[in-house]
Amino acid sequence: MPMSETEAAELRRLRWRCRRGMRELDQLMLRYLEREWTRDSEEGRAVFLRLLDTEDDKLWRWFMGYEAIPDVEAASLIQRIRDLPP
Repeated sequence: MPMSETEAAELRRLRWRCRRGMRELDQLMLRYLEREWTRDSEEGRAVFLRLLDTEDDKLWRWFMGYEAIPDVEAASLIQRIRDLPP
């Protein structure tokens, strides 16, 4: 089903927000956005939006496993993103 103009505008806005301070984070966040966003649940999307509000250095430590993720939902989504093929 084709995307509405509103949905396309939201994806463009989110794509811009996925641009982080590190190329590796950009790739991880965009991988989810491009492959999973449209078919994920509202809850999954809400968790992703919370991740977008997280500081880059904290996201990096979480994705690399250097720091425990206090939020179970965020930890689950980060693992899903890490498991997506490059």
